[in-house]
Amino acid sequence: QLVQSGGGLVQPGESLSLSCKASGFSIVNYPMSWHYVAPGKERELICFITERGISTTEGSLTDRFACSRDTVDNTIYLRIDNLKQEDTAMYYCKGSLASGAVWGQGTQITVSA
Repeated sequence: QLVQSGGGLVQPGESLSLSCKASGFSIVNYPMSWHYVAPGKERELICFITERGISTTEGSLTDRFACSRDTVDNTIYLRIDNLKQEDTAMYYCKGSLASGAVWGQGTQITVSA
């Protein structure tokens, strides 16, 4: 399973990190990713990390969003810099296991002055 932590209410311009701790499998064996669902919109991919640890962020998000991982702690992270109101969304981590996708429980980030 994947257990997320972090998030909450933040002000524009702040930075924030979310964590997603895996149990029952190793993050080095499967692609991992972060996604978000903004109000009234479809789920979108933010970034993903390959089994080898190569991280890629979707084009328009590269300047403020970044994935990383800690293989010792079996945890992946999402860092968001210079938060904007349009970043208000539910954020989910995902493990793409051979048996199927495993999702974190979701974390709400609300950006408001």
